[in-house]
Amino acid sequence: MNDSGYWIGENIFSKLECDDLLQSLSNSTVKRGRAGARNLMRNPAISMLASENRLLRIAEMMLGRSAVPYKATLFDKSGKANWLVAWHQDTALPLMNRVEKAGWEHWSEKAGILYAHAPAWALSRILAIRIHLDASTRTNGPLKIIPGSHVKGVMTDEEVKTIVNAETHVECLVGQGGVLAMSPLLIHSSSKAQTEESRRVLHIEYTDSLELDRDIRLAIA
Repeated sequence: MNDSGYWIGENIFSKLECDDLLQSLSNSTVKRGRAGARNLMRNPAISMLASENRLLRIAEMMLGRSAVPYKATLFDKSGKANWLVAWHQDTALPLMNRVEKAGWEHWSEKAGILYAHAPAWALSRILAIRIHLDASTRTNGPLKIIPGSHVKGVMTDEEVKTIVNAETHVECLVGQGGVLAMSPLLIHSSSKAQTEESRRVLHIEYTDSLELDRDIRLAIA
């Protein structure tokens, strides 16, 4: 992972490829909610995309080792499905089974898949790649990040608040077909969209191995 904890690449996918992806995500086999769709690694088109060389090269560059996709989610923000995301880290991981080990806590179940908040050593082996199916602009609720904050490990809400108040944030403006790769430990947020324009992002998570430790295996979601 580089010092900033994130990387942006423009024009990784063409407009036609973005349109084709949106079409595959609009068919009747994809269970859509108001703000997007979860568990998309079960969709053949998304699973194939996640293992495509362009994305694997980016994931391997950031992780510094081999990369395996395991989770995919569509975020669909617009004037009709609009929300504010407070500053936070992404610390929950999908797991095959429950484990009683230090650092794994706050267990829950979503759509039949177990999740737990993970320790920093596990999250340091995770990378999120966000494919921008629409351009991310200053007015449609872009992602905001605190560069370099991923090196501080898992933080409490108060620690996150302290860093946000002390550090300068960056708006991640990415064109259609562009990609943002980031550590889940990077402190990030997004504001509500100010216009009706859509901001659809396909969020795919990678790891260097599904086997994080003895008896700790990531689930496909």
